Amino acid sequence: MDIFLVLGVVIGVLSVVVGMIVKGANVAVLINPAAAIIVIVGTVAAVMNSFPKEEFLNSTRLMKILFKGNSNQDSTEIVEEIVEIARMTRKDGLLSIEDRIEGMENKFMKLGLELVVDGADPEYVRDILTTEIDSTEERHRGCSMIFSTAGSAAPTLGVLGAVIGLIGALGNLDDTEMLAHMISAAFVATLYGIFFGYVICHPFASRLKRKSNEEINNMYLILEGVLAVQEGMNPNLIQKKLLTMVKPADKLRFLESKQGEK
Repeated sequence: MDIFLVLGVVIGVLSVVVGMIVKGANVAVLINPAAAIIVIVGTVAAVMNSFPKEEFLNSTRLMKILFKGNSNQDSTEIVEEIVEIARMTRKDGLLSIEDRIEGMENKFMKLGLELVVDGADPEYVRDILTTEIDSTEERHRGCSMIFSTAGSAAPTLGVLGAVIGLIGALGNLDDTEMLAHMISAAFVATLYGIFFGYVICHPFASRLKRKSNEEINNMYLILEGVLAVQEGMNPNLIQKKLLTMVKPADKLRFLESKQGEK
């Protein structure tokens, strides 16, 4: 589980609760079923109206991806694996890696190396892998848009909830105590909307985009590595080439580990 994300959500909730306590507001006003129905159910309806059924139902899987720890393979591990495969092919030929390909967990790398072993033309390999990257990127973009849409709808629905609450308050102008209570409750809907929009939904969309970028970068890394293996490039040159595509901190860590092995 991604503890950092859980911690961020908890801190967000605590910031509202503690802030209300410091200001002397009654925290109990946050328990407002009417506001929750308007904002949460209304936001779900907005998402349903914006996306097809398949993409909407996919949102539950997105929550698992969000709260799951980083599932992307480390870029330096990819470099190390490709370099090792390059050494095997230089020594024993392309067919020597067939058994290794069968046991690969990285499906994208497996696809690329299968094409190479099957004798596909380099341009064909590049086209297939690039198309796969584009389709993955498009799928990820649709996933993040679900939370972006929810993040945009929630604050507006919060304002709608406040308007509905004020309409109810205007019907109780003769009862001062009830009027004050209903006005207070009306603004809880606005609080709900802003909180879910800018503390939950939009940040979740940003995190999905970040996870997507990491995966896409790894896919391009694999693409270049597979083509270099097919070309028969020297493993040391492949390593140097791929390390230029890795984040500087990861590159430094990788080089230091290699020096330690020596």
